[in-house]
Amino acid sequence: MPHATAGPAAPAEVEQSPPDIATMRATVRRLLAADAEPLTPDELSTLAPLLRGHINALVPTVEIAARHLPKDDVPRTCAMACVGEARMRLRLGDGDTETVRAAVAVRLARSVNALADHYENLRP
Repeated sequence: MPHATAGPAAPAEVEQSPPDIATMRATVRRLLAADAEPLTPDELSTLAPLLRGHINALVPTVEIAARHLPKDDVPRTCAMACVGEARMRLRLGDGDTETVRAAVAVRLARSVNALADHYENLRP
């Protein structure tokens, strides 16, 4: 008789290394800092996927931390709204022009920044 084996762990059960918030914030500063230089098309084509990766790393971590708070907790509600908006921004296309690509990258950077804030605020 074959032995039953445990299936893969549910996402909440998987041990993840903590996100590198310092690196994520440095990436965001390239777009959002008051003195940020305009990005070249090559920099933009590299930065947008990196920001998407940061969002994909932060969303489950923030979501798990927020779900540990009471349902009527304001920080939980804010964090979950941020997660929803970040997921929406991941569905944005890259854009047909350099101006649209830059605007999408700025929106992604804002989501990374907000998720990083929630990550830091919700940590035990």
